Amino acid sequence: MKSIWTEGIGAPRLGRLSGNESTDVLIVGGGIAGILCAYKLKKAGVRCLLVEADEICGGTTGYTTAKITLSHGLIYRKLIKRFGEDKARLYAEAQQRAIGEYRELASRIDCGFAERDSYVYSLNDKGVIDGELAALRTLGIDAEFSLAEELPFKTAGAVRLRRQAALHPLKLLYTLSAELPIYTHTKVRELMPQRAITDRGEISFKRLVVATHFPILNKHGLYPLKLYQHRSYVLALKGAQFPTGMYVDGSGKGLSFRPEGEVLLLGSGGHRTGKRSEGWSPAEGIARKYYEDAEEVARWATQDCMTLDGVPYIGQYSPATQDVYVITGFNKWGMTNAMVGAGLITDLVRGKQSRYTSVFTPKRSILRPALAKNALESVLGLLTPTLPRCPHLGCALKYNRAEHSWDCPCHGSRFTEEGELIENPATDDLKGKREERS
Repeated sequence: MKSIWTEGIGAPRLGRLSGNESTDVLIVGGGIAGILCAYKLKKAGVRCLLVEADEICGGTTGYTTAKITLSHGLIYRKLIKRFGEDKARLYAEAQQRAIGEYRELASRIDCGFAERDSYVYSLNDKGVIDGELAALRTLGIDAEFSLAEELPFKTAGAVRLRRQAALHPLKLLYTLSAELPIYTHTKVRELMPQRAITDRGEISFKRLVVATHFPILNKHGLYPLKLYQHRSYVLALKGAQFPTGMYVDGSGKGLSFRPEGEVLLLGSGGHRTGKRSEGWSPAEGIARKYYEDAEEVARWATQDCMTLDGVPYIGQYSPATQDVYVITGFNKWGMTNAMVGAGLITDLVRGKQSRYTSVFTPKRSILRPALAKNALESVLGLLTPTLPRCPHLGCALKYNRAEHSWDCPCHGSRFTEEGELIENPATDDLKGKREERS
């Protein structure tokens, strides 16, 4: 199951650790967040090193739809209510700056950067669209009402933001990575103060950045309670009449549309990892109904870390871990949030003040409604007596019939039918014989 991003493009040849090394900043995780952190740190003159257990961009980064926009669903009305206008404005400002940084990189790197209008639509509730428009205008963001007439079905309305963007993520990240200090196939087995034990040697460091999608230090920060994981599905259709803009259903449960060259990326579904799902069925139904002459050229699924309040966790890993930083929980909007996170982490590592620290700090309150759901899922997973069990924290795995995998409903780890690890936070394959699928 490959995305369209790997077609006709080769990954850069990167070395593997061999023996012991030292660095000022060690970055663990070779997805978009880790790579952008390494890029910004190196640009700032900070000695750094990135290690990746497999190949770079092999996880969520390689299966994104690569929308670059500050329009993260119907979020700004919620942000104002939860955090106030000032922090909501800072969140939007950080996203807008990220778009500008991608635009600047694209002026030097051929990565298919294209400006596109971004739309968040509702099928039947114009009120939520009007509310989001009012919130955006309160924050000084130029937003418009639209009927989203490019879509093949009617909507109640949409929020339109002009001059957002899209690009080819691997063209950009592979180019950046070729000039960065990165070791692939170098798995961190154990993290200790100022020292990482890998299967190919030890690395000593002064500061640590955990950019592993789901954080891997279980003893600190309460991340198994503060995060959950969510799966969604994409079809790539060639020969379909598609919109020029980028569209997403504001409910979080409907369809998304995004053109890429001659291909329409049609996203659908969405469910908490480990729960029953329809997989690609909703997208397939839409393709049959509206794009019957189109050819499916690829399909894939992706997994996103979701926070309790819709804002990523970027900053000091926990109060008990000095000089350890985390960047996680992009809530499906990893392109801009990864750029925001890389800049914020670079400032923190260098001891600089950032106006965005208070917005993204992992220290903020976890007393949100989603906390109870996360806690309940963990308890149920631990008490369920069936096998196989996740090596992360011992929850019972569920069989995913759509993708033929074993998935953890507690924290989102995934494994092949043969027990090989697909997604973290687990770090090891399954051990022992698996029982019947359920």
